This record gives sequence, structure tokens and C-alpha cells, in this order.
Amino acid sequence: MAVSFDRARLAPLKDTVAVVGVGDTDYGKDYRGARGQAVSKGEARYDSYTLASRAFKRALDDAGLKKDDIDGLCVGGTLSGERASEQWGLNPRWSGGGDAAQCIIEATLAINAGLCTTVALVYGNAQRSMDTAYGGARVTGGAITSYFYYAPWGMTSQGALYALFFQRHKLLYGTTDEQLGAVAVAFRKHACLNPNAVMQKPLTIQDYLNAPYIAEPLRLNDYCLINDGGVAIIVRRIDLARDLKQRPVMVSGFGWSEENVDATQLRPRLKTFYHGAHHDVAAQVYPMAGVTPKDVDVFATYDSFSVHLLASLEGFGFCKEGEAGTFVQGGRIEIGGELPCNTSGGMLSESYMQSWNHQPELVRQLRGGLGKRQVQGAEVAQYVHDVAGKCKSLIYTSGA
Repeated sequence: MAVSFDRARLAPLKDTVAVVGVGDTDYGKDYRGARGQAVSKGEARYDSYTLASRAFKRALDDAGLKKDDIDGLCVGGTLSGERASEQWGLNPRWSGGGDAAQCIIEATLAINAGLCTTVALVYGNAQRSMDTAYGGARVTGGAITSYFYYAPWGMTSQGALYALFFQRHKLLYGTTDEQLGAVAVAFRKHACLNPNAVMQKPLTIQDYLNAPYIAEPLRLNDYCLINDGGVAIIVRRIDLARDLKQRPVMVSGFGWSEENVDATQLRPRLKTFYHGAHHDVAAQVYPMAGVTPKDVDVFATYDSFSVHLLASLEGFGFCKEGEAGTFVQGGRIEIGGELPCNTSGGMLSESYMQSWNHQPELVRQLRGGLGKRQVQGAEVAQYVHDVAGKCKSLIYTSGA
């Protein structure tokens, strides 16, 4: 018999932990380099620990904390926690790691268990300097089996898998290329309002349609960036968070569910677009936070490919299944629209930090003061992490 999650145990964790500091590196400046031109892949200017260290220092400064205030550490999958701690002179009482959503959830659990009080979540990735390959002839194995399972037959990249994903959405629901293009266009508009974003050139729908296919039906601007960068987030027990430099942003809800059975056969991805996991997570995150999708003021989703947004909007109930193509048109997902999405430019146009750059943006939106990029009156922000069947979601709310 399947065991359902325990809402009675999840609910008391609401608002027990707050984000008190965020920091990131200079994505656009580092991408363009001293000459103002895009730095060639493989030109080793950075390493991942240097980038992570820079972001960590900025997050500490943002919070008004010192390194010695940190007693917990989570690092992204590109870093070794042991090596990072050694470089930063830390002996944390607790440590964890993973993607950004996983780290927020793990840190909240550890703080509530009494293992620590103040956790630094840190990520750095010198992927452009290292000429990292996420597909093609140099594709390598790893934990996500479906990403290399079909390599002997030539399908070596995530892009090819998401191309199949979108193709089936088109066949089932009549979703058009112009509708998917609205996602890339909106995110680029947001990036152009963000001085730290890599992509600063406006993108029209005609530009989008004129760009070449990479894996049909996905075009160039459906793909995320490959750039160097680092991100850090500091979370703290709420009773210790209220008198710091920044107004605390509460971690009010979270959820986690996975669809791994038949993953190498692509069933969860292509048959249901992972909506089973979406629905399961929605049933956790919204009741825990005490909100509904209608209460969400600013939304962010993992966007290694533009089609992620269609799946998450449908799966979390912002629109009916099959209607996301229509939903994203007409400025609805742009700043000033009904549901502003990926307001920094996301991984398509700001920086590909594998979910990490979305978190500082949502925190800053709830703090306010972002000028033309600010979502007016933002009080509830949601992040959805939907990668290889592993679905997680976070809800942040503005602190009192």
C-alpha cells in the first residue's frame, strides 16, 4: 500500500527558517570578459571554487554576517563540501548538498532538528572555462540515466529529449512554435532589465523563429546558456533572523516527489509530462504555505529548455493541461502581467546556474527595490524544480 505524505508533520515547518542573505557573481561581465566579447569556451579564466567563494562572500555581506556565524553547509553538485570547507576555514556541525531546492529543504530540516542554526548554500560552476559538454560526442554518463541511455543511437543530449517532449505536446494539444517562442521572448525582456544578465540583446518572436533548430522542434533560443558563475544563499532559524541587515524572506512551503519508474524508457517524460509528480508536490507545497496558485505573485521554474515552463504551469494548476501554449502569450508571463515568470531572465537569458540563480531573484523580488524589473506588491514567490522526473517546489513569502 502506498503511504501518503504526512501534512501534520510538514505544516509546523512553515516559516521556521528564513533566507537572510543572497549573493551571486558577475554573470554578464565574466561572460564578455575584458574585451567586451564573449569569452571562448575552454579559455580557463575561472575555477568553480573561486566563483563559489566570491558568491559566498557577497551573501555574507548581504546578510551582515561573518563566516564564523555559519554552522551548516550545503554545496551544489559541482563542489566537494570537504574541499570547500577547507578553503573557507569552516568546520560545519552539519552538511548536505544537491540542487538548490534540495539544499533549501535539507537545511530547513536540519535546522528544525537542532543540528545547526545558520546554513550557507553555495554553488560554483566554471563550465564555460572548462568547456563542459552536456551532449554531443563527448557526452558522459552520470546519475541521470536517461541522458546517456540512448547515446549509442545518436541521441546524446538533454535537448534531444526535451525536443521529443515538446513534439508530443504539439501533437496532443496543437501547441505552436510561436507559443513556445513567447517563453524565450519574455525571459529575454526580463534579462534586458537585469544588468547582471548575460543576454542583453532584445529578442523578437521573428528572431526566435528565424533562429536555427538545434534539435527540432527546439530552436537556438529554447536552450539555456553555458557560462561561468557562482551563487550563495544563507538561511537561518527564524528567531535569529529578524535583527539582521535584510528583512527575512520566509521559507513557507516545500514539496518533493519523483517519477523514476520507466525513466530510461522516457515514459514519465513523454506520456504525462511528469504531471503525476507535479500534482503530488502541489498537494504538499500549497497547503503547507497556506496559499493557492492564485496567490503566487512571481513564479520561477527550472528552464534549461523553454518547454519546462509549459509543463510546470500545467502541472501546478496555473492553467489546464494542454493550455499552457495559450497561457504564455499576450504578455501574461511578463513583468506587469498576470504571472511574471523567471523575472531575472532565467537560465535561458540570465545565467545557467542549474536552478541556483532563481533563488536570489525570488528573494530580491520579495524584498523589493528592483526598479523596472520589480513585480509590484510581490508577497508570494514560487520556484518549481523539474528535472529528470525529480520534482520539488519552494514557496517564499515576504517576512513581517
